[in-house]
Amino acid sequence: MAEALFQIAEPGELPVKGACPPGTTGAIGIDLGTTNSLVAIVKDGQPVALPDDRAGADGDPMLPSVVHYAPDGSGIVVGRGARDELASRFPRDTIVSAKRFMGRGSDDPEAYRKLTPYEFDSTAPGQPAVPVVRFRVAGGARTVTPIEVSAEILRVLKERAERALGGGPLAGAVITVPAYFDDGQRQATRDAGRIAGLEVLRLVNEPTAAALAYGLDKQVEGTFAVFDLGGGTFDVSILVLKDGVFEVKATGGDSALGGDDFDREIALHLLSRAGVSHDAPADGAVARRTLNAARTAKEALSTADDVRVELEAGNGSHSAFLLSRAEVEALVRPILDRCAGPVRRALKDAAVLASDLSGVILVGGATRMPLVRRFVTELFGREPLADIDPDQVVALGAAIQADLLAGGTANPDVILLDVIPLSLGLEVMGGVVEKLIHRNSTIPCGATQTFTTYADKQTGFDLHVIQGERELVADCRSLARFKLTGIPPMPAGISRLEVTFVVDADGILHVTAREETTGIESSVDVKPSYGLTDEEVERMLLESFAHAEADVRARQLSEQRVEAERILLAARAAMAASPELLTDGDRGQIETATTRLEDVRAGDDHRAIRSAIEALDAASKDFAARRMNHALEQGLRGRAVGDVEAQVQKSGAETDLPTRLARSGHLGHTHE
Repeated sequence: MAEALFQIAEPGELPVKGACPPGTTGAIGIDLGTTNSLVAIVKDGQPVALPDDRAGADGDPMLPSVVHYAPDGSGIVVGRGARDELASRFPRDTIVSAKRFMGRGSDDPEAYRKLTPYEFDSTAPGQPAVPVVRFRVAGGARTVTPIEVSAEILRVLKERAERALGGGPLAGAVITVPAYFDDGQRQATRDAGRIAGLEVLRLVNEPTAAALAYGLDKQVEGTFAVFDLGGGTFDVSILVLKDGVFEVKATGGDSALGGDDFDREIALHLLSRAGVSHDAPADGAVARRTLNAARTAKEALSTADDVRVELEAGNGSHSAFLLSRAEVEALVRPILDRCAGPVRRALKDAAVLASDLSGVILVGGATRMPLVRRFVTELFGREPLADIDPDQVVALGAAIQADLLAGGTANPDVILLDVIPLSLGLEVMGGVVEKLIHRNSTIPCGATQTFTTYADKQTGFDLHVIQGERELVADCRSLARFKLTGIPPMPAGISRLEVTFVVDADGILHVTAREETTGIESSVDVKPSYGLTDEEVERMLLESFAHAEADVRARQLSEQRVEAERILLAARAAMAASPELLTDGDRGQIETATTRLEDVRAGDDHRAIRSAIEALDAASKDFAARRMNHALEQGLRGRAVGDVEAQVQKSGAETDLPTRLARSGHLGHTHE
């Protein structure tokens, strides 16, 4: 079983469980973090985080995720020097926590939070607008995206690993992402790796990587919760480890909640203590200095009861005062409480109680805070596990997975099964979502479904890929749109479109559509428009529970309205095509039934619409029978018995076809 699953690889990727390609060194694991990033390898069968070995460095394995673009164009500085020396002096040219902007649109609220020191640019040469966050840096001389910033961080980690492994090119890398990153953010992370010159073997969810490191170290089995609170994201995952198989049962979280939010709230409090208005720091340098002071104080208060804070708030203002742990805990507790909802939902989705867990694993630097550890203890009713460095555990797990994918022997019997966080589907007629892959499905996974046409002489399909839990398209997220054209015009319901969704091991979606009668095919690798906030993705999940009953009623109403429109069109077309077969009685009954259906179709009672559809079907039954008999009579003249039998069998199959396919819904259409 382990062998089969580990042999999954995308075209062009390193074949799994094989030796490293000639001329390459080992594979690496990278934790691309919001605050700090790390790179790890498996050495002598054990994962180790690689220290900074550059001249003058202190050997710390953690690389601050900070990138400075020199205003004079002299170069790029990544890491501690950018954070400690340049961020306050050049706040607009020094990007901190770029991960929070990954996969976001230029109009995202994250770009306009208080104390955000950056200058954003939503335009690019020759384009009216770019739907991606762009930072204006280097004194305004250039713009960079979060992907490019992340690539600079990955490049430094790549060079560190190459030096540690002897200087040769790497066999590949596993990069971790928050479990609640959506498709756009995952694709952005993969793109950053490729820009940095890395062969990205796989993206792995951060909680899963942490559990992998813990499970291998302890050699235990059971059900575990991973509570991952980092600088910019919060994830919770429920995993089962049995016979060397890690299976993720459920995930949850908030990809816009983390230690950065603590820092921002503390910074606003510091400004208030200093007598400075929250809106005053339009000066980016003041904002950056205040955020740095908040971060430093927060870290110090993990071990101390109070700390002295000195703050330069601009215009020569200088303040100094004591900040207590109790003050900080009161500030951040409302933010921390937001973690409780995703935890409870993940436990419910996994069908386990907190008391059923074998352990709770802490991940992320923010879990060093005593308040967070007390919160986790209260939430799960047990002391969490924290004997592996929470800052390093994700990178260590990623290194193990990279070693396995590159044919290493750290533990060849272990396998990793992950899940997707949100359902994936297509829009069908009436603005309804037809889900093909449901949330918490184990990846890699796939699904195929057949759809049919809605209108006569339809020559193409508009395919709209949707992500979310609600029943209507308007309440979900649009991932991608593409068209399949060149279909010969046929009656409604005859053309058959087979749509296949495949979610690869990175959690990225690939969609293929094939018209079966012609073989015409189209496909798309979903790289979503980066315009939706992660708060909205979380909101979609919450609202799917809150509005479940109303959503089902809305779906039923929409489906019945579409069916009513289809029946009305068919009835009018039949009456216009064969008026000589209509009796006065037929005409009166059908017109009465169609009028009734048109009236109730505008209402909001799906049962009434269904009843009116059945009434129209009954009223037109005799007329439909005469049309069928007439068609058969015309078709039988001058034909052999054997030919007629074959035609009747074919006619029967085709007559049944639209009914069977209609159960999957009718796709939107386009005409060439």
